[in-house]
Amino acid sequence: RMGKRRCVPPLEPKLAAGCCGVKKPKLSGSGTHSHGNQTTTVPSSSSGPLQNHQHTDGNNGRENVSDLTLGPGNSPVTRMNPTSGALSPLSRPNGTANSTKNLVVTAEMCCYCFDVLYCHLYGFPQPRLPRFTNDPYPLFVTWKTGRDKRLRGCIGTFSAMNLHSGLREYTLTSALKDSRFPPLTREELPKLFCSVSLLTNFEDASDYLDWEVGIHGIRIEFINEKGVKRTATYLPEVAKEQDWDQIQTIDSLLRKGGFKAPITNDFRKTIKLTRYRSEKVTISYAEYMASRQHCFQNGTLHAPPLYNHYS
Repeated sequence: RMGKRRCVPPLEPKLAAGCCGVKKPKLSGSGTHSHGNQTTTVPSSSSGPLQNHQHTDGNNGRENVSDLTLGPGNSPVTRMNPTSGALSPLSRPNGTANSTKNLVVTAEMCCYCFDVLYCHLYGFPQPRLPRFTNDPYPLFVTWKTGRDKRLRGCIGTFSAMNLHSGLREYTLTSALKDSRFPPLTREELPKLFCSVSLLTNFEDASDYLDWEVGIHGIRIEFINEKGVKRTATYLPEVAKEQDWDQIQTIDSLLRKGGFKAPITNDFRKTIKLTRYRSEKVTISYAEYMASRQHCFQNGTLHAPPLYNHYS
């Protein structure tokens, strides 16, 4: 049943993908689709955490992703060291084997994104290169704001990029060029949360049901009713947080990708599906400031951060 595993996505042109939408996708007029002897109702368009952007090949390589928090067992948690102000990943819960797994993603990556954005907004030169790994990964940078953590920007790529340049690029792209929002400003910095997601374990699924809700992110390719190839993706946590089963998730993703015709089980069988996993970490601006406190004076921002932090 398990598909063929790949460590990274197949080589392809660099794709910029927006994620973390503000509305659930509008799926169809009735919102009801049949599959076999079953009928599935998928939520209609309403206020919620999903994005209703669509993707076509030829749209400057852009594609759209809904990016929410990771499901249970997949989310690295961060905590503040009260003495040093440094952030460190916590182990996974329940004492499982995964609890000892060394995660690639770290809170320092989010701090670096804050550094890049801060320097840009205040007109300082960009910070020096960070110390964390520069290995290539598909990645996403997400900005949220306020106590309710409303989406403020999220863009990434499915093409593996070296983390130093990739995080720098997508920090500014997600903060300033997400078409759903105006560019972030200095005044918004204190309310921001930054998330970095690294995508891993890409596998070719054997069919459109060869994945697990809450475990895998999925990326589908299909030919729409006009004969145009379309793609769409949800990160691993989306289906679980929306309480969708596999069919509801697939149908939602088809609608998100712009498929407007009735969805039949025969059509679902034509979908090419790739599944993957994600590592994600999030920090607040307050946590970022605490980790960089030696770079600031009297609580005000006088100089670009990290010039004393990186060697």
